[in-house]
Amino acid sequence: MIIKSSKAIRNGYKDISELCKHTCEPVHLTVNGEGDLVVMDIVAFYQREKQLDLREQLLAVEADRLRGVPDYPAHEVIAEGRALLHAMSAKAANG
Repeated sequence: MIIKSSKAIRNGYKDISELCKHTCEPVHLTVNGEGDLVVMDIVAFYQREKQLDLREQLLAVEADRLRGVPDYPAHEVIAEGRALLHAMSAKAANG
């Protein structure tokens, strides 16, 4: 964890920005020794957001599994989707 005073960002934004980009770690800013803000590189932020979103999806799938919601192998879903598309195409061709 990188900790800097709020003066560091006021007086050296470029340095803090480079530190965030170089380390890919959030920088904790303090005011009077107390935590105030966290800043981080935008690429690292979006990567973290994607990881959190994926984690939420995985937790939802696991919750479904624990509740007994049935799951289907991918090959079955793909085969059923293809059959549905084939039937829709045939119906459209026939009119």
